[in-house]
Amino acid sequence: MLGCLVEKQRTTPDQYPLSLNGLRLACNQATNRDPVVDYDEAEIRAALDRLSRRGWVRLASGPGSRVAKYRHLLDESLGRVPSQIALLAVLMLRGPQTPGELKQRVERLYPYGSIEDVEQALAALADAELAQKLPRRPGQSQDRWHHLLGDAETEPDPQRSTDVESVYQTQGSLEERVARLEEQVAALQAALERLAE
Repeated sequence: MLGCLVEKQRTTPDQYPLSLNGLRLACNQATNRDPVVDYDEAEIRAALDRLSRRGWVRLASGPGSRVAKYRHLLDESLGRVPSQIALLAVLMLRGPQTPGELKQRVERLYPYGSIEDVEQALAALADAELAQKLPRRPGQSQDRWHHLLGDAETEPDPQRSTDVESVYQTQGSLEERVARLEEQVAALQAALERLAE
């Protein structure tokens, strides 16, 4: 949710701060998210309340406004520069990533010049205990990084509605994910064959 506020501030400044509905749509979009979630209004309100208590989000609309709007306060509360806030946002939105993946995905929020610049910013975030290096995955040439902004209670658990969405889960190894996909394809082919008969 916090990552969505940062993302929309940078990519659609004319629509920022976000209304409750705008924030729900940003959180629930299917692209540039891992995991893909389906938060309802109550979950969004509860998360906004928790983030507000931490000093990371506040109501940004005045008393005469028709709709309540919310903005993030990460720049002020964490004392980080915009380039580092952009990295934290992408880590919140997409989960653990390598510096190369981050350089490519953060481009819309902040244009880093090189992977070395991304690594320097990640090191500064690690020094501030806001990010942490993870071990490499098999076959990857770079370490992965993840953010340390909160625990499981910071944001509600994603609600998954179909078996197809299980493909987006990042817990399993590549082999497990491929095996699940092969099973789903086989089941779909069998269903099509039954329909054709």
